[in-house]
Amino acid sequence: MKLITVSGPPSSGKTAVIMKVIESLKAQNKKVGVVKFDCLLTDDDLLFKKQGIPVLKGLSGALCPDHYFVSNIEKCFNWGKEEKLDILISESAGLCNRCSPHIKDITAVCVIDNLSGLNTPKKIGPMLKSADIVVITKGDIVSQAEREVFAAKVRQVNPTAKILHVNGLTGQGAYELTLLLNQSQDVETLEGKSLRFSMPSALCSYCLGETRIGEKYQVGNVRKMDV
Repeated sequence: MKLITVSGPPSSGKTAVIMKVIESLKAQNKKVGVVKFDCLLTDDDLLFKKQGIPVLKGLSGALCPDHYFVSNIEKCFNWGKEEKLDILISESAGLCNRCSPHIKDITAVCVIDNLSGLNTPKKIGPMLKSADIVVITKGDIVSQAEREVFAAKVRQVNPTAKILHVNGLTGQGAYELTLLLNQSQDVETLEGKSLRFSMPSALCSYCLGETRIGEKYQVGNVRKMDV
């Protein structure tokens, strides 16, 4: 089974792109499933179910969604194998810019939209910089010049990734994306594999439920500004 990790900032169009990609893959007689990770609430799993797509949903609640992902992805991968899927797509929550949701030797896709601002690619860490494929959405809303400049900004932070423009509404560009996904290697197990980059590190009193403000309440991994 092939595993694809899809990540991106909130509301960048991840689900819409995945839906169009799966339409194209189903036309190629591929059996595709989805694992949808989110924080507090998502109805996206209902969209997949309505299309007859096998789907799992995981809500991280008070936990970091990236830590929740890495703690559960192996079990989800085994579920996909039991379902006899050809491809399993893992869709992350809309993550913070420091998150690291990609696994070594597993095809990694980052979805980012043209409306997020020209400097946004520089602000995104491993989620974008370590991706194999960068999908840029909402290109129909901006000019050709803006699309080219934004793609150039992406290229500056990730010179090796393949960059594609995909329209989540019309599906334009989705077929080209499936051609790249079909080139992914089959994976037997995730046990022993590594993340491409370390997770954000935090273990402090606020991680453990503290809500009061003040230095006397701050314990653990705390970083202070020079003011």
